[in-house]
Amino acid sequence: MGGTGQKNEGKASLKTSTSLGTAAEELRRHGASFSGLPLVTPRIPSEMQTGRYAVLIMILSLLQILEKDEYHRRMNEDNLQHAPDFVIKPRSHTVWEKQCVRLHCTVTGWPEPRVVWYKNNVTIDPMAHPGKYKIESSYNVHSLEINRCDFDDTAQYRVSAMNSKGELSSFASIVVKRRSTGSAVSFFPNKSAVHGSRAAVILYKETHIVDKFGVSFGREGETMSLGCTVIIYPTIQRYQPEVQWFRDDVLLKPSKWTHMHWSGNHATLTLTHLNKEDEGLYTLRVTTKSGYETHSAYVFVRDAEAELEGAPTAPLDVQCQDANKDYVIVTWKQPAVDGGSTILGYFVDRCEVGTTHWIQCNDTPVKFARFPVTALVEGRSYIFRVRAVNRAGTSRPSRVSEPVAAMDPADRHTSAPWTGQIIVTEEEPAEGVVPGKPRDLAVTEATKNYVVLSWRPPGQRGHEGIMYYVEKCVAGTDSWQRVNTEIPVKSPRFALFDLSEGKSYRFRVRCCNSAGVGEPSEPTEATTVGDKLDIPSAPGRVVPTRNTDTSVVVSWEESRDAKELVGYYIEASLAGKNAWEPCNNKPVKGTRFVCHGLTTGDSYMFRVRALNAAGLSDYSQESEAIEVKAAIVTTPSHTPPPYGITVLESVRDSMVLGWKQPTFIGGADITGYFVDYREVVDGVPGKWHEANIKAVSERAYRVTDLKENKFYQFQVRAANMAGVGIPSQPSDIFKCEEWTIAVPGPPYDLQLSEVRKHSLVVLWKPPVYQGRDPVNGYYIDIKEADAPEEDWKGVNEKATGKTYMKVCVCYHLPALGVSSS
Repeated sequence: MGGTGQKNEGKASLKTSTSLGTAAEELRRHGASFSGLPLVTPRIPSEMQTGRYAVLIMILSLLQILEKDEYHRRMNEDNLQHAPDFVIKPRSHTVWEKQCVRLHCTVTGWPEPRVVWYKNNVTIDPMAHPGKYKIESSYNVHSLEINRCDFDDTAQYRVSAMNSKGELSSFASIVVKRRSTGSAVSFFPNKSAVHGSRAAVILYKETHIVDKFGVSFGREGETMSLGCTVIIYPTIQRYQPEVQWFRDDVLLKPSKWTHMHWSGNHATLTLTHLNKEDEGLYTLRVTTKSGYETHSAYVFVRDAEAELEGAPTAPLDVQCQDANKDYVIVTWKQPAVDGGSTILGYFVDRCEVGTTHWIQCNDTPVKFARFPVTALVEGRSYIFRVRAVNRAGTSRPSRVSEPVAAMDPADRHTSAPWTGQIIVTEEEPAEGVVPGKPRDLAVTEATKNYVVLSWRPPGQRGHEGIMYYVEKCVAGTDSWQRVNTEIPVKSPRFALFDLSEGKSYRFRVRCCNSAGVGEPSEPTEATTVGDKLDIPSAPGRVVPTRNTDTSVVVSWEESRDAKELVGYYIEASLAGKNAWEPCNNKPVKGTRFVCHGLTTGDSYMFRVRALNAAGLSDYSQESEAIEVKAAIVTTPSHTPPPYGITVLESVRDSMVLGWKQPTFIGGADITGYFVDYREVVDGVPGKWHEANIKAVSERAYRVTDLKENKFYQFQVRAANMAGVGIPSQPSDIFKCEEWTIAVPGPPYDLQLSEVRKHSLVVLWKPPVYQGRDPVNGYYIDIKEADAPEEDWKGVNEKATGKTYMKVCVCYHLPALGVSSS
């Protein structure tokens, strides 16, 4: 009875309910139990699970589920965010010309990444090439379709995915091959042409380097390989281009440290055992009969772990200088890392070639990065190595030097090859002549350990070879002593040891042969024995500038009055940490270096040291902190294009164009320009064609292969490190015809510099078309920028023969227009 009354009372209450909130309250009051998350329905009485009760319960359940999802979405939104990741990366393709190719990838990330496609690091804009590219994105799948591929589509393509959590890129290459129109006859008309005439071979070849190696990092003792794919068209069987590798512009040759391989389309350089000497800028150069293509990237070599904690790292670049029959002067470069305490000096070791027995040459460490090794056995070959020492211990040994033979330099020259001819003379042997005085004797090097002399042979020497005796005396006396008493030397260069540090000496040389000993040379000036080379001063102001998201360009003022400078070491530290790490382990010359391998978003400070054989300088002042991120570069597509296209010269089949650079060039310097042209027939323009494949740096270019008496229009695009900009407005219509006018064409590339309050300098380039006679002068005109054309006024009454002029006015310069004619 009570239950039935309760039921009827519930029905009455529900009829008066006008909102879900009221209905929920009523359901809760009559036995339904739900609160917050989640809704619990099993506690609803069975008699309430039909009719209108059931509808309300269903609606409330749905609302509770939606509220639960929203709650979890808010709670987990930050946890769901992550940087982009490539689940499927784009794959490289090789296709035939005029085929279509499609690159696709699958990218995850939250927030949803923004995906951009690049060709050779230039953004691909489908709107700029209608029908050529098609970019699609569906859910997490992104694709780039290239329609009707041609040879210029051979390139490295990059897809970049970026969101608020980071950026990631993936690379793929596309190689487009051209179909041969026939058999090998298209390249070699017939076999006789191949063997009988080189003119029958197509000499022009296109070369593309793809799959390029990038900036690389290695550690001492490791093996590293650098490689590129090289595409050469047309493809001729067994054609061998010239493939060369360079390090810091020095040609590399095969050795036990460097192996080179060419597989027909892939060039590889293998560094078998990395040492700090291997650090530097590596360049691959592929040369064909039509020219060459190059690619360069830097290789960094980190130090191996020290055998003793706190010990310095190994010296580098050990070389042998002035090798003679009983001594060799060994030189090296100091390491960048001293282990935390000052390097006290260096030990030099020698080893006879063919043995493994190393002998230490000096008992106490030498601070000067040059040391004479004596007591060598004439005729034997040696290799050398150097170790650095500080308070913590001794470093690992350096890479060994190249072998050197202990022998007189004059004996190193081999005799001329046998020609098969025997020449018989009837002359009587000449009577022996005592040789004259050696000439130009000088002290070329003086340290506390040795002095090196050099001179020129005498003019009078007779028909036989001559040798030399070296003599010394203490300055202020005339007591000469012969240094090499036993055996005279053959070469005009000699090192003296066993001299007293701090004393002054004079030196002279005598010649001798079988006829006797000649008169002595003029003596040298007094030379004080000691290290004459000073440690360089600290470099000047250090300025870092942004480069990429992992590198910074560091520039500095050179060390003043530095003698025999070897180079600079650059160090970096996180701002505020004072934990300095080397950016380079091999000294760099110049005053600019790109420090790679930095962490994006972190702030770094930099400092620089100079070095020569005497040692390392003090550190420069620390630079200001700079955050590592890509330089802000405005793509030329977002900047004004070039303008003012004019014709500088016209002949029957070509025209020289000039133009002005954009009024704003973006965040990076313009690296070049591209010129397009199209023929205009009866006022109707045709299709645009590229005039130059490679960018031109000057604002003038000759467009060739035009047709005489035809009409053409031109447009110009600027390029910088961010890409190629939008084209200029089409030029006026010009007729391609031979100019025969007597007066010269217009000067071009007018520029203003040294703008002051009351003056500026106007510069220009002479006209391309000279007229009938050479140009003998220029007139400059000036007007205010907003003034009408009739306000042009001459600046100079007499023509100037120079291509610049300083223009002065007696009032503040407004915005001016300047012309030269």
